[in-house]
Amino acid sequence: MRPTVAAFTDTYLPTINGVTYTVKTWRDRWHRRGGRMAVVYPKSEHTPQADEHPVSSVPFPFYEGYRVGFPRIPRKIRGGEIDVVHAHTPFGVGLSGLRVAHGSELPVVVSYHTPAEEYATYLNGRLANRIVNVASTYEEWFLNRADHIITPSESTRDQLESRVDGPITTVPNGIDTERFAPTETAEFRERFDLPDGPLIGYTGRHGYEKRLCDIIDATEDLDVTVVFGGDGPARSRVEARAATTETDVRFLGFLDRDDLSAFYSALDVFAFPSPIETEGIVALEANACGTPVVGVNRGALAGTITPGETGYHFEPEDTDGFRRAIQRALTESDSLVDSCLDRRDEISVEHSVDKLESVYESVSSE
Repeated sequence: MRPTVAAFTDTYLPTINGVTYTVKTWRDRWHRRGGRMAVVYPKSEHTPQADEHPVSSVPFPFYEGYRVGFPRIPRKIRGGEIDVVHAHTPFGVGLSGLRVAHGSELPVVVSYHTPAEEYATYLNGRLANRIVNVASTYEEWFLNRADHIITPSESTRDQLESRVDGPITTVPNGIDTERFAPTETAEFRERFDLPDGPLIGYTGRHGYEKRLCDIIDATEDLDVTVVFGGDGPARSRVEARAATTETDVRFLGFLDRDDLSAFYSALDVFAFPSPIETEGIVALEANACGTPVVGVNRGALAGTITPGETGYHFEPEDTDGFRRAIQRALTESDSLVDSCLDRRDEISVEHSVDKLESVYESVSSE
């Protein structure tokens, strides 16, 4: 019988990002396997479904649309039959999970989704450095209270090994390959008035740390159209940069989840210059749709992209290198598409949940 899990997260529906979809997809797949996974999350406009438990929350002041949950324990979780606590955040709601686990002597699994330094991009000057230092110290304190830590990539695991004491297992977030697959794009292109020429694009959160203006810099002398999907606090900066170039740059705004496969399939290259990804799940979604990725040779993207098979790397702040990598990916498009599709089973969420189940079983048997 599979362990009953309580997942505690500060990011959940209706917020749209990688953590939300990872929690939701893992929960759905766990239920499909006959297990139970309850989710505790900050109260929002989302109408809770069965085994979803909202807690009081307030807006996060530095990022519109995010909410911070108070470290409170829902009554149904407190009195329920839980075998494993899985915290997807070290803050707010994650603290509730720690309290549940320690109060009931339950094992704690912690997923490490976001490095502390990412928070600094929304602050300024000395305050940013102080916040990062405090957040990093607290982060280590929290992680060292876990029975098992999960990282989405090998590079992230390597970064943590010198900072924490507990066992670490790499469990990629995994891609829903039932949803993300090559698809017809004619209707999508017509709806968004996209041209027939080469498309270079990105979709996801428009955060300052993503360095999205670098995409415009790298494509300035190329005969391509640049397409941005998604939204976020850095969008106005990217739009301002787009206004200064002769490159055809389009902003599609937030894309419905059902449109993403068509978006990825329409692209010739997915461009990803963010240097601090813990996995870069949108890059894997693109690959699952047969689209090669050109990404910076840092963070998880250093391992996510296999040069010559699923895309190419470039070095940070090397605009010419970024441009050359895009050109090479365009030239080798046919072979890269085939090798991306060959990798679909390897990056599937089913493969990830197999690993997740092994972690749950190991901490439950201790």
